[in-house]
Amino acid sequence: MPYIPNTDKDRMEMLRTVGASSFDDLLTNIPESLRLRGDLDVPGPLSEPELMMHMERLAGLNKVPGEVTSFLGGGVYDHAVPAAVHHITGLPHFYTAYTPYQAEVSQGTLQAIYEFQSLIAELTGMEVANASLYDGATAVAEAALMALGIQRKRRKICVSESVNPAARAVLRTYLAAWGIELVEIPLEGGVTDVGAAAGAGADAAAVIVQQPNFFGLLEPVEAISAVAEETGALLVASVDPISLGVIRPPAEYGAAIVVGEGQSLGSPVAYGGPLLGFMATNAKHARRMPGRIIGTTTDTEGRRGYVMTLQTREQHIRREKATSNICTNQGLVALAATAYLSILGGTGLRELASHVLAKSHYAASELAGVPGVKLRFDGSFFREFVIELPVESSVVKEALTDIGIWPGIKCGCYYPEMDNCLLVSVTEKHSRRDIDSLVSGLAAVLATGEA
Repeated sequence: MPYIPNTDKDRMEMLRTVGASSFDDLLTNIPESLRLRGDLDVPGPLSEPELMMHMERLAGLNKVPGEVTSFLGGGVYDHAVPAAVHHITGLPHFYTAYTPYQAEVSQGTLQAIYEFQSLIAELTGMEVANASLYDGATAVAEAALMALGIQRKRRKICVSESVNPAARAVLRTYLAAWGIELVEIPLEGGVTDVGAAAGAGADAAAVIVQQPNFFGLLEPVEAISAVAEETGALLVASVDPISLGVIRPPAEYGAAIVVGEGQSLGSPVAYGGPLLGFMATNAKHARRMPGRIIGTTTDTEGRRGYVMTLQTREQHIRREKATSNICTNQGLVALAATAYLSILGGTGLRELASHVLAKSHYAASELAGVPGVKLRFDGSFFREFVIELPVESSVVKEALTDIGIWPGIKCGCYYPEMDNCLLVSVTEKHSRRDIDSLVSGLAAVLATGEA
């Protein structure tokens, strides 16, 4: 809040209510040696106008897409968000709502979540979806735990090295606490090595693959699915929801669990959030899903109503029977995704994905024509691609940033052998002029030797 209207009288009344005579009385459990006696070594107070100007100066140091031309991606993407999405998520009864424990007064919230589940199930081709998870990375980790719950005698998870590095880091943290073996499947030409997957998949509860993968490449998912089936592992597919407008849904290539990051569905880019994890599976595995599922029913008068159907978390059932410690769902971000997908519809999503596909291929072709630059991989791709530079990527990135272009993510941060590579991401918001500016800017930087 920009303004907190508590007077000294208000504060004393609150202290009396809790049986305290001063603020120090609230700190009695904190040892005296840990308390600060004296003033903090910080500048003095500011008046309201001075504080506002100070904060505005700090905010002005940030740069956002629009002020600069951004080709950043790697899991979070700058798509156009219809004004209607912001209008719906800003409605007070949605914006201020919390967990819908009381179904009789939460029908609107429950219906919105039910519609979200229905859209995710339709998008992925799966039979059931949950009410959302924290983000795409934790969704991958939760899928691994879910697979271990289904395959109780197996204590190993296999994940492709082409899965988003952030998701693999979260997965590693989750499984370490459980004492589960994690095997990373190496790559061949930027995609999962199917032969290595066959060797690693033995006795694994799940094989995790990303489609398209971190480099934007389309994985040989049919072959990987066959490997998973042969070894008895469940196939977990982490998918880009926008890509499903033009590529096959994971249900068609045998995925048992589907997860992904839903930020691109109606939420803006930001420094670390808000994000949205989604998960879908087959009906036979529904009771092993983390979080909750919203269902529909009828009351005694035959009227349709919405209820929390499956709540397999510790708050509702015995700890040893809980599927996860996921506490809630990303309700407001899921609402944005629901509004976004409803506004686009199937035709709109296909058109959007087609624009992204065409523009990313145009950008790749033009960049590959710059002297000294080439595409790192030859495979088919969607949205993202990797360019290989004649110099370290950090030098090029700094030079282009100086002229207002963020050219992409430095691959060397995650794959040391790719220190001279950039991961370039394109959305429908990039115009031909934006792409041509990147191409000409890169060409100039390399030609003048600034790199």
